[in-house]
Amino acid sequence: MAVLPIRTFGDPVLRVPAREVDDIDDRVRKLVQDMIDTMYDAPGVGLAAPQVGVSRRIAVFDAQDGDGARVLINPTLEEVGGDDWIYEEGCLSIPGHYWEIVRPAYARVSAIDLDGRPVTYQGEGLLGRVLQHELDHLDGVLLIQRLPARERRRAFATLRREGMGLSE
Repeated sequence: MAVLPIRTFGDPVLRVPAREVDDIDDRVRKLVQDMIDTMYDAPGVGLAAPQVGVSRRIAVFDAQDGDGARVLINPTLEEVGGDDWIYEEGCLSIPGHYWEIVRPAYARVSAIDLDGRPVTYQGEGLLGRVLQHELDHLDGVLLIQRLPARERRRAFATLRREGMGLSE
């Protein structure tokens, strides 16, 4: 398959909620395989379709739990909970930058797989975080938007100085 270019902070496709997938056809299957190849090449633990310039509700992830790459099509965040977990989080669309992001430790997501069958993924720790992070991408939200206002302004300023992004 192919390794796709990853869109970075400032690209408008990253700020727009993605559209649902109506039909799982060969184009979607190829996109998913290319996304998995791209995620591993980057390397990363998750990748959403908007990050490769496709505004569709598709994400892939590998939470490094031995289950390998998994696919989420039209996912819905069903539940979050547990204690807040602060973790230094990065993003393939903001390369080289990491921030302490607060998220609930647990998440449960429902979606469909490449065969159109319902799937549910749930977990704490890295799995819960990856699920939340990738669904944020599908909703047009970048992790930098999860920072407290003061830290967010500093992060935006840093990224602008580096030539990334145009506006908050």
